[in-house]
Amino acid sequence: MRPIILGIFAAFFFAFTFILNRSMDLAGGSWIWSASLRYFFMVPFLFIIVIGRKNLNSLLFEMKSSPIAWLVWSSIGFGLFYAPICFSAAYAPGWLIAATWQITIISGSLLAPLFYEKVMTEKGPIQLKGKIPFKGMAMSSIILLGIILMQWQQANHLSIADISLGVLPVIIASFAYPLGNRKMMDLCGGRLDVFQRVLGMTLASLPFWFVLSIYGLLTVGPPSIGQSIQSSLVAISSGVIATILFFHATDLVRGDMKKLAAVEATQSMEVLFAVIGELFLLNSLFPNALSWSGMGLVMVGMVLHSYISHKSAPATISISITNNRISS
Repeated sequence: MRPIILGIFAAFFFAFTFILNRSMDLAGGSWIWSASLRYFFMVPFLFIIVIGRKNLNSLLFEMKSSPIAWLVWSSIGFGLFYAPICFSAAYAPGWLIAATWQITIISGSLLAPLFYEKVMTEKGPIQLKGKIPFKGMAMSSIILLGIILMQWQQANHLSIADISLGVLPVIIASFAYPLGNRKMMDLCGGRLDVFQRVLGMTLASLPFWFVLSIYGLLTVGPPSIGQSIQSSLVAISSGVIATILFFHATDLVRGDMKKLAAVEATQSMEVLFAVIGELFLLNSLFPNALSWSGMGLVMVGMVLHSYISHKSAPATISISITNNRISS
């Protein structure tokens, strides 16, 4: 029961990403600063954690060995993930973005052929090219149906252009995030823990954020104090607290695929927490019955997908990341 509770708390803190991004947009803050400030503020917190665990030197050694790969995949995994997420906040409420973001399960599955798996056989481990898990994809169609139902409410008072700008960037992010993180996991080969990897990717993505910040200074000016404070809250709640809670929960059930699937499924609660947060904090538009039905389908689809994806997992040891929840 403890891992489930920790997973739910992680979803609660992850939800602040979507709520605060929407809040900053409604207050007139630019998506440029919502995106870049989060990663600037994450650096000192992650440094403290990694240094406290005495793992900084091994991280720096890994980064020096393949600097270009770190730069490229970190910019994709963090830059092309979070910048579009923040951009979409100008065109859709946070709860809708949180729900649409669950499509990352589908995106991650479609990326499987780009990676190799280590499969245990009678003759020992062998490397096989990943295959798209079509059984899990069937469950993912439930998630897609839920997202379509939720978008239907927005279609009543938003233009097609606005809906597209609120959804398409999230779809781009849903591919960039698992792609960047999986490539980095392959590159690290299990030599770094999650905190080292997240700090390393944050540091390696800083050039992307510096360039984006310069563009922001030239086009919209510096961020306000309020936006800086809210961005720091996102960095702490989602980038640090939620990540620690979620990975501690997964560590507690390591080796038990059914329990691991249950912990991963708790992340569907992000959608519900985002709705509640926006209703109370931002006085957002109350979702209609169709949208609530869509949210229910998204959450059910996530639970079913998680269980099916782990059903036969004991026979396979995959070197590719199976959950895409590193600091969402």
